[in-house]
Amino acid sequence: MAGNPNGKPRGAAAILLALFPALLAIGCGGGGTTRLAPRHLSGPPLCSRLQARIAGHVGTPAATELSGLVLSRAHHGVLWTHNDSGDRARVFAVAPGGRLLGEVAVTGAENFDWEDIAIGPGGGGRDALYVGDIGDNLAQRSDIAVYRLPEPPPGGGTATADRLGLRYPDGAHDAEALIVDPSTGALVIATKDLSGRARLYVAAHPSPAAVTTMRRAGEVSLGNSLPVTAGDVSADGATVALRTYDRAFVWSRHSGESLVAATRRRPCSPRADLLAEGQGEALALTANGRAFYTVPEGKRPALRRYAAAKGSRAPAR
Repeated sequence: MAGNPNGKPRGAAAILLALFPALLAIGCGGGGTTRLAPRHLSGPPLCSRLQARIAGHVGTPAATELSGLVLSRAHHGVLWTHNDSGDRARVFAVAPGGRLLGEVAVTGAENFDWEDIAIGPGGGGRDALYVGDIGDNLAQRSDIAVYRLPEPPPGGGTATADRLGLRYPDGAHDAEALIVDPSTGALVIATKDLSGRARLYVAAHPSPAAVTTMRRAGEVSLGNSLPVTAGDVSADGATVALRTYDRAFVWSRHSGESLVAATRRRPCSPRADLLAEGQGEALALTANGRAFYTVPEGKRPALRRYAAAKGSRAPAR
């Protein structure tokens, strides 16, 4: 697509490209390796059958390739989002119904391939937005970046970002999921692999003063799912989620436990078909982790809210 520095496929082509290895693994036995789909465990309400509701459509014509989504903790009823590669450095504040609340230009940043957005600790006790310029479809970037900026008012304007340069310890990777620990500020990036797994890399104390080499902290096995395209942690820190094009995976997190440690347990997979949305690369948990919002790429994309269906319970072990 013109204006896309990574030559990244869009729409149905991208989904089919990502879907092919998963279908091949199903049909051919995954090269002799049995991949277990996640069990539906008791725990988070999201582990039950979910009901999707279209809350509205993002109304601004500028929002055509939304690739990240996060729910503000400081401003009620505000979702922050941004476009994928090819756009200028800016974020949008939208209401859950889709109405544009404001556009914020981010100075000190460039949008090479913005893929996800998160909220975490900022200076002076304020929240900060973390925008992940972590996409690398050709796996050739020597380093990537996360832009950290104090969460601005949603009405629009300009905000200045610190560039947190990051480097993988084992070569370049493509990634679309960024999670920030709400208590420690540690950054976690989950790679976009076609193998049914996602590698997890951690930057505990990134600084704008130098490029930080991340630590490979583990990986998660997602069975025959499609690649990971987004992630989030609830404001209370108790629920961690990753999404792929077709479904979501959810973990409960114990008090004092790191985000990566929580993902070492087997996740539950909420009963909801996210592939029906289109090219979905965004997920935002609510503050208590009992629901989440999504938005796909495309013109006038639909904002959906997923929550447990009435009378539905998380299955027992």
